[in-house]
Amino acid sequence: MRVKVCGMTQPEQVSKLAAMGVSFAGFIFYPKSPRYVFKNMTTNQIRKENSINKVGVFVNATIEEVLHMVDECRLHMVQLHGDESPKFCEKISDYVSVVKAFRLSDNDSVEWMTRPYMDVCDMFMFDTLGAGYGGTGKKFDWTVLKNVSIGKPYFLSGGIEPGDEERLKDFTTEPAAKALFSFDINSKFESSPGVKDMEKVKAFCKNLGL
Repeated sequence: MRVKVCGMTQPEQVSKLAAMGVSFAGFIFYPKSPRYVFKNMTTNQIRKENSINKVGVFVNATIEEVLHMVDECRLHMVQLHGDESPKFCEKISDYVSVVKAFRLSDNDSVEWMTRPYMDVCDMFMFDTLGAGYGGTGKKFDWTVLKNVSIGKPYFLSGGIEPGDEERLKDFTTEPAAKALFSFDINSKFESSPGVKDMEKVKAFCKNLGL
């Protein structure tokens, strides 16, 4: 079981994640996000962080912009959270591991949405459908995945909050969780946008047995 903490903006907090059992730190490179990483961190600060796997989150950026940031910040993985086409994902995945995010409503067909991306992405992410791009903080109905055969490792996101640990453990026993790669947490573990409540993160990881 792994945890990714997304929307990181404070260098001193990033450096503490690995010791809590967190595997991935997410940095948002979307200027319209309240958690836009360059409001508080520089490329040099991100590049020098070597204690954890670094995931760059992009929304409808150009290929050149994404690859430039991969190099500048030494990102280990790219998460594409916009309307990126399979062809776009394929070009990025030739250079770095790609996670394609899908924002799901209750009636969406997961298989239909993911099929065009199956051969051009390394992993998927499932989040809640909402207005605009990026995470909504709204609770994701994990039951939509229960009877789905997901052919790629995936991150489970969507309003995960303190107190969800037992429900998440229950979900890991479902057939759909065979491909579950990591949980993704963000806004429900903050004191303000981009500033995490590290005690909540620590307790969450401990309760999951990390």
